[in-house]
Amino acid sequence: MCHVIVTCRSMLWTLLSIVVAFAELIAFMSADWLIGKAKTRSGAESNQPSSSPSEPYHPTLGIYARCIRNPGVQHVPRETLCGPYAETFGEIASGFWQATAIFLAMGIFILCTVALVSVFTMCVQSIMKKSIFNVCGLLQGIAGLFLILGLILYPAGWGCQKATAYCGHYASAYRPGDCSLGWAFYTAVGGTVLTFICAVFSAQAETATSSDKVQEEIEEGKNLICLL
Repeated sequence: MCHVIVTCRSMLWTLLSIVVAFAELIAFMSADWLIGKAKTRSGAESNQPSSSPSEPYHPTLGIYARCIRNPGVQHVPRETLCGPYAETFGEIASGFWQATAIFLAMGIFILCTVALVSVFTMCVQSIMKKSIFNVCGLLQGIAGLFLILGLILYPAGWGCQKATAYCGHYASAYRPGDCSLGWAFYTAVGGTVLTFICAVFSAQAETATSSDKVQEEIEEGKNLICLL
């Protein structure tokens, strides 16, 4: 019989697992990893009376995407155009960024899988006599290692031609030049830290759902068990 067991610690672990997976996924897809040096509008844009030609803007560059100022295309109302600059994996600007994309994608895939499984831990706590919490915690630790590898390799690609076009000729490996780090990079770093916190906290979720109080509730015949 399925017993729905909900505790504060197990619910907190589930919510953190979902938040971490979405945070890493959004960061990976974002173009705001590097914020480029300030540029001004082109002469083609200066003919538009509603815009100030001297107003600077900062293009942004991600692992496979970028955001630039609209070069004055009439049928595109947005001022900023964002999208992938690489149509294929081989077109990603740097070999280091290709490796970063692989490691981050592997880590995010594991995190999304764990986030999906965590929803069902309220009803199923073990499979083949192994705790789902412990297995998920181990997977989150492995995902965190993949994320760390990706984040370490990412700055090594700052010397590629694409990055120097945004950050100036002084940009090189682990030196961003005229660029600054965007929110996506910090989100990925924060998500990595939270990934290891989730991995450790999974043990607390396991302890909470297998405590003596839970066993007493099960022996009393209750199917829905909610404990603080």
